Amino acid sequence: MPSFRRLLRWLLIAVLGLGLLGVLAAGTLYFVVSARLPDVQSLRTVELQEPMYVYARDGRLMALFGEIRRYPVRIEEVPEAVKQAFIAIEDNRFYEHHGVDYRGVARAIWLLATTDDRRVPGGSTITQQVARQFFLSSEYSYTRKLAEMLLAMKMERELSKDEIFELYLNRSFFGNRAYGIAAAAEFYYGKPLDQLSLDEVATLASIPKFPSSGNPVTNPERARIRRDYVLQRMRELDFIDTARERAGQAADMHAKPHERPVEVYAPFVAEMVRQEMIARYGGDVLTKGYHVVTTIDPTFQAAADQAVRDGLVVYDRRHGWNEAEQTFELAADEDAATAATRLRGIPAQSGMLAAIVLRSGDGTVDAVLGDGSTVTLDAAASRWTNRAPSALAERGDLIRVRRVVEAPTGPEGDDADAAEPAVSYRLEQLPRAQSALVSLEHDTGALRALVGGFSFAGQKFNRAVQARRQPGSSFKPFIYAAAFERGFNPASIVLDAPVVFRMRRGQDWRPQNDDGRFAGPMRLREALVRSRNLVSVRLLDAIGVDYARRYISHFGFDEAELPPNLSISLGTPSLTPLDIARGYAVFANGGFRVTPWFIDEVRDRDGEVIFKETPGVACRGCGAGSTPGRQASRSHVVDGFDLGPTAPPAPEPEPEQDRPEDDPDEIVVDLELEQAPRAIDERVAWQLVSMMRDVVRRGTGTAARVLEREDVGGKTGSTNDHRDAWFSGFGGNLATTVWVGRDDNRSLGYREYGGRAALPIWIDYMRVALDGQPPMPHDPPEGLVEVSVSASGRLLPSGSGGITEYVKVEDLERMAGEMDDGYDDSIPSEEAFDIF
Repeated sequence: MPSFRRLLRWLLIAVLGLGLLGVLAAGTLYFVVSARLPDVQSLRTVELQEPMYVYARDGRLMALFGEIRRYPVRIEEVPEAVKQAFIAIEDNRFYEHHGVDYRGVARAIWLLATTDDRRVPGGSTITQQVARQFFLSSEYSYTRKLAEMLLAMKMERELSKDEIFELYLNRSFFGNRAYGIAAAAEFYYGKPLDQLSLDEVATLASIPKFPSSGNPVTNPERARIRRDYVLQRMRELDFIDTARERAGQAADMHAKPHERPVEVYAPFVAEMVRQEMIARYGGDVLTKGYHVVTTIDPTFQAAADQAVRDGLVVYDRRHGWNEAEQTFELAADEDAATAATRLRGIPAQSGMLAAIVLRSGDGTVDAVLGDGSTVTLDAAASRWTNRAPSALAERGDLIRVRRVVEAPTGPEGDDADAAEPAVSYRLEQLPRAQSALVSLEHDTGALRALVGGFSFAGQKFNRAVQARRQPGSSFKPFIYAAAFERGFNPASIVLDAPVVFRMRRGQDWRPQNDDGRFAGPMRLREALVRSRNLVSVRLLDAIGVDYARRYISHFGFDEAELPPNLSISLGTPSLTPLDIARGYAVFANGGFRVTPWFIDEVRDRDGEVIFKETPGVACRGCGAGSTPGRQASRSHVVDGFDLGPTAPPAPEPEPEQDRPEDDPDEIVVDLELEQAPRAIDERVAWQLVSMMRDVVRRGTGTAARVLEREDVGGKTGSTNDHRDAWFSGFGGNLATTVWVGRDDNRSLGYREYGGRAALPIWIDYMRVALDGQPPMPHDPPEGLVEVSVSASGRLLPSGSGGITEYVKVEDLERMAGEMDDGYDDSIPSEEAFDIF
């Protein structure tokens, strides 16, 4: 018996020792783990990853960037049924426990002890899941589980239940890049939370357990089983009655992908915004929930897209059918479904769907689309080619088709309303050329529309800002402006005749007019209207290349990009369409250099404005010259160039009682606006605008007369072998440039001038953009004098008739010295006027 007592005593001591060691070990583990627990208060200020939103100027969505779909919602905005569904399936005692559900823990321990599974359900509350999502890894270990439980209890002490539940609903992953319940509702059902039906709510609540393999798009049958179980649990917890449970379980699984609708299609601009935001705010800008408002006008942008697409299609059809885009080797027994898989990764471009020809013969072809459906193309589908489809494509060819929906025709009345619209397919082809369009508000530089190519899906290269091409004759107005600064004027005579220049290596350069003809002495106005190359070359030679390059750089061009030779008179600099549009804005706004911009405002996820653009604005009329009754202003000289008189000092304000209440001549100036820097003399800008209006009235741009606006002006441009076609111009408050060319720099084809390839696109766009806009006034600024000149450019005595022209005051004295009452007003000899 004493031995038994000793054994019992030693056994008791051993048990107490082991217990003490266990307590010490547990305490040590607790302090080690708890010491490493993060600060729960950081959850109050946590920034959930959100995509970046890009909007047009009217607030319509233009793009959404980011790998994660998440639209955080406050718990007050979550419908009660949504909360109940998640509580029913995830943690029905959520509002009762203090972070850890000991019943669930006990159940999990029992399952571990009675089964062979290493991972068992039932041990994690919603609070524990939030702790794991924000602070812990998904590693399966007892240490991590203990840390999770401790952290959950700590969270319950410092955060409210609603705060924890809100974090859970916004952080949980629902598959398909959807994070948070609001993003899941939008993706799977295209609805906001408050419009979800009960079966949809239950389906969403079932996803977080198996977000990738059990969501209703990937595995609808598994999702249905989970949904029905969620509804059962909601009924067992008295959240719903039996009738609602059965109705929800009877509903079909109808989830499908819903991308957030883009309301304004401007992918090239959206990509510019993405790159600019990353440059400004860093690489993580796409996860911070920024809201970016751009300057893009949705109506203008839609018109620009349509004009570019239509213009390129019209150009391409002029040059006939092209060879197949690609040819696949189809097996002899290959069916439509198999052939359709070959189209994966080949996107539609501007409404042109990719298709593979399965059969060609008897004047028709059968082709399969990417969705596996087949279409038959007959002669009507290829009418524009004047050939039957079977003569154009063979089996295996990749072709393009456009779906055409025609309104039903037939008897009027109820039968007509019920008739199905006719659907057909038209044979198309991707244009061989590309185009870019840039449209700026010329007084501010705000970008209103931009298109960088035929299709962003086909090629993301943005030709509007990345393609450097030669502008050809559309560069001539800048040469003329430099010459006018040196004393030339629209009535000055320059010889249009052959000229030879000796180059440094001994070769001769013989510039030519496009038509190979020569018109002899001619006024500069006529030379620009008729786009005479030799006049531009002689003009540049007269004023000097170095001078011209420095002067033209004031338009915003980099002087280093302007070749240091006479070839720039023919438009040889490599420039982007945006560069040219910016330069033409200087003419249209009275001589001010504006900086193009497209981001108007940036707000953070809380709606706080973190950036607001304040552009430099053209001040039309500032620095025009002297004002009657005031001292004349001094010249405004920049980089050695006299850009005309500066604005006179502002007068002292009149006493309030002496100021007329309704003065029609009162000029209101917003003192908060920053004035753009002056680039050229306002009088020179006016003269060039006047001349470019004549280009539209009676020169190479006469097609634009269809717009029936007096304020429209511009200049065509073409390069050697018709590799580039341009039209740049202005109207209303816009300066717009259109370029057409081929990416491989090959010729556009015979007689594809700027007036034929680019101008129609410009017209189609401006017809929409100028609709309802008042014409821009064209009153001559102070410092210009109205004179009469002869056809040969001689100044005529006042009242003797002739051609009306406006010249700068300082140029009038020189012109008066050339007057000769007895001179012969006939075309002069070459020697008399060949001053070069």
